[in-house]
Amino acid sequence: MNYQKSNAYSIRSMFSSIAQEYDRANAILSFNLHKLWNRRLVSLTSFKSRKVQVLLDLCAGTGEITRAWLQQTKSPLQAYLLDFCPEMLNLAENKLSISSKEQHKFNFIHANAENIPLSDDFVDAITVAYGVRNVHNLDQCFQESFRVLKPEGCLGILELTSPENRFLKMLHQFYLKVILPRMGGLVTKNKKAYEYLCHSIQEFVKPCQIKEKLLKAGFNNVTIHPQWFGTATIIIAKK
Repeated sequence: MNYQKSNAYSIRSMFSSIAQEYDRANAILSFNLHKLWNRRLVSLTSFKSRKVQVLLDLCAGTGEITRAWLQQTKSPLQAYLLDFCPEMLNLAENKLSISSKEQHKFNFIHANAENIPLSDDFVDAITVAYGVRNVHNLDQCFQESFRVLKPEGCLGILELTSPENRFLKMLHQFYLKVILPRMGGLVTKNKKAYEYLCHSIQEFVKPCQIKEKLLKAGFNNVTIHPQWFGTATIIIAKK
């Protein structure tokens, strides 16, 4: 099975089945490191762009990245959360309605990252965490992201990756193949979803290849920031 070419319906169904336990599973399987990575993604994206008033949280999932933005901004934020899984968006809406301040505005969009239903030059910043692995046509996704960003706007990508060091890569592969599916299966009752995660990380393009695609889409000043010995990577691109 080619995990990168799994059809959108099967991937969406998989995420629907684990939505309720998704945040809990992430915390357990990343040893809570994902929260640190999320904060760094927001910091690097906001540092590289002008004041962020309009945010697009692409592949928003349960809204954890938007919530990280709220924790790091003092200004009112208008956030557009886009995801292809309505169950995930429902959880994000419930979460943000409870934890956010009244001056922030949220818009929840059930759509595909390859066809963003927003106007040209509309958002100050885009963040996408743990989502680009599930996008079938990355080139189109990046072109759409470039289109909706304002001039000098910033795109920040956070993705799970494989370490370059041979010894660390061996340990990482063992974790992905043996431990992660079993633990993920125990938490969410869906072992196949975490087998998919394992294979999608292994088969996904390297950060340097993502950089090439971003430059091709028109972005400039693309920088790569490995996290935790390369088990995750943040990529920052400016329009």
